[in-house]
Amino acid sequence: MSNPMLSLNNISTHYGKIQALHNVSLHISQGEIVTLIGANGAGKTTILGTLCGEPRATQGTVTFDGKDITDWQTARIMREAIAIVPEGRRVFSRMTVEENLAMGGFFAERQQYQQRIKRVYELFPRLWERRVQRAGTMSGGEQQMLAIGRALMSQPRLLLLDEPSLGLAPIIIQQIFDTIEQLRQEGMTIFLVEQNANQALKLADRGYVLENGHVVLEDTGDALLANEAVRSAYLGG
Repeated sequence: MSNPMLSLNNISTHYGKIQALHNVSLHISQGEIVTLIGANGAGKTTILGTLCGEPRATQGTVTFDGKDITDWQTARIMREAIAIVPEGRRVFSRMTVEENLAMGGFFAERQQYQQRIKRVYELFPRLWERRVQRAGTMSGGEQQMLAIGRALMSQPRLLLLDEPSLGLAPIIIQQIFDTIEQLRQEGMTIFLVEQNANQALKLADRGYVLENGHVVLEDTGDALLANEAVRSAYLGG
């Protein structure tokens, strides 16, 4: 295996005296979609938080492009071409769509900014139609498109997605997953945390199963879909 873009090596994370992650190791290579599945409370969002510096790992190392980023501040990590779409979208509700996108492209030069926002509007034509509308007045699906578009405005090499399908209608979920697949085809590396295990594993090159803060299984997406224990626990039999 070539050197991975991102590695977690024996990571443990605590909230006070409560241990949330136990010796977690995983890796993501350039151009992969890697999915993390698990029940509510398993620690999935904590893994993404630890990648972004909050909460800090209490044991182990996080490396990105060969650099040890374990103790970096969140802002510095984000400048390393990593972007996150958080659970719950967290758009700036009083700002317009275009103002939200501008926040994502804050550090881009003018020409870069114009190219990036054009690309976001190509991916999500609905955002172009809503560009002067306040984000807080849009539907949940439109806000999720905006949250992804805002992350893409920083032109990340690694995109972290936390429960992108949560609370969305099936037709919107399919649009979101189609967009993720399109981004992969364009060469983006994606770490997808998702409760919709069936959709996520169909899309994934590889996947990990997290239980009570422990990685208990790693395999290809297809193999995990065919695994009887995974099917019983996460795919409805």
